[in-house]
Amino acid sequence: MRQARAVWRLLWALAHIVGGLWTILTRFPQLTQHDREARVHAWAQAMLRGVGITLAVRGMPVAAGPALLVANHLSWLDIVVLHASRYCRFVSKSDIEHWPLVGTLAGGAGTLYIARESRRDAHRLVHQMVERLQLGEVLAVFPEGTTGDGISMKPFHANLLQAAISADAPVQPIALRFVDADTGQTSFAPRYIDDDSIFVSIWETLCVRQLRAEVIFGEPERCNGRDRRSWAADLQREVARLLSEPA
Repeated sequence: MRQARAVWRLLWALAHIVGGLWTILTRFPQLTQHDREARVHAWAQAMLRGVGITLAVRGMPVAAGPALLVANHLSWLDIVVLHASRYCRFVSKSDIEHWPLVGTLAGGAGTLYIARESRRDAHRLVHQMVERLQLGEVLAVFPEGTTGDGISMKPFHANLLQAAISADAPVQPIALRFVDADTGQTSFAPRYIDDDSIFVSIWETLCVRQLRAEVIFGEPERCNGRDRRSWAADLQREVARLLSEPA
């Protein structure tokens, strides 16, 4: 039953991805930005339901931009979970843009890209983020820079916080975790770190009978005179505090 359930969910997810690609390629050119965002939000919610993942949201996401969302990073699934919670424009590594299928989906969702090994490109991206924030958009970053083990967080990088400082935009801290709904214990099935295989991670995730994705929104905050490094450290502590709250 476990494997049969996973196979069915995988087939459903692939069909849903194809449907998303078709919408991006054929419908998005005629849609307003607001309608595109609504389609992405609905697509992400449907994806979670289709693969047996329940979404539990605590706290209130920002109602409108400008705002920068910062969250801990656990899995390839995090972006879908956050889009299902509240549409936002993600910042991702530039090689994702060229991944088959995923690159098209990410582009359709409005992703901004950064070549992480290039300091010059980081400056370019910060300027682009400032422009987007000044237009009233909601952006999202994973300041750890890579996925963690779900037990402890890596230090938050501060570079991209400069965009919120320059645009005088609030930052909303977000805590993400995955829970096995049957046991109430933290689930590491979606984890994807170091030498983990993404295919194994996807399969293990689909095999969980009932996975719950928990998204905990903290209170938006402004820099209030802090430099970006001290603000990044404060935001990391706040995300850790949100994660320590009982499920």
